[in-house]
Amino acid sequence: MFVHLTNAANAPRIRRSGIRAGSWAQGDTRGVYCFPVLPSYTLTHQWVRELARFHPKGALVAVHVRLDDAQEVLVGHYRDRAKEAQRWHTAAEAVARIAALPDPRGWEVVLPRAVAAGEVHRVRAVPQVAGWRYLPDAHGRRPCTCIGCRGRGGYGDRRLRERHPHPLDGPPPPVPVLLARIAAAGDPGDPDELRAALHWFGLRRRGPLDALARLADHPDPAVRRELVWTVHNWSTPGVAELLDGLAQDPEPDVREAVEAVRDV
Repeated sequence: MFVHLTNAANAPRIRRSGIRAGSWAQGDTRGVYCFPVLPSYTLTHQWVRELARFHPKGALVAVHVRLDDAQEVLVGHYRDRAKEAQRWHTAAEAVARIAALPDPRGWEVVLPRAVAAGEVHRVRAVPQVAGWRYLPDAHGRRPCTCIGCRGRGGYGDRRLRERHPHPLDGPPPPVPVLLARIAAAGDPGDPDELRAALHWFGLRRRGPLDALARLADHPDPAVRRELVWTVHNWSTPGVAELLDGLAQDPEPDVREAVEAVRDV
């Protein structure tokens, strides 16, 4: 038995048709994140508090999934992603390996496929404060304030950024400067330069959507994916239509990015 944590708004769809495989797993493996059900309730649901930072619009629920013992899964610590140190095991071996660890905090399991509705055992509510935040044993350490780690609107976030500013925090360069960088990147444009400019545009609440819409046809899917994450929070008219077009992108990672921003 494994637990998958997701936004409560997804529960009806999961009961009806299961869990979709995401593209944000280890390396090229598309799948579903989960964790074994252990005797310790806290360890079983250790990821709740950390994942709740990225689901500010709703509570998380625990989806219990029953897998065959021989099902192949990818097992490892979240820090192992960059090192490609995660290993393939059967589901039974994954449970045994994680249960035997002196400290299983931060470990994860990736099921390399979607979860069928018949494999969903139950969906239930969980306390939203279970587990660690930022990283295991983070209490007493200064949190990272980079754009990838910090949250918006959380308790003490503004004071934390003021005390410990990060180079990626901003404020972003003026819009004319960013548009000049995009123009200087060429046509269709250097992907690294475009993604750097899109990063700064993503810190804004509104932006020149008409000037960026052409990047939806850029040949590099990484640029198109970055465009999704840049504009999804904008209040500028036309964002929904742009995302509708990117939802039909031929690249799976781009389509998954649209699904991810709409699920948040």
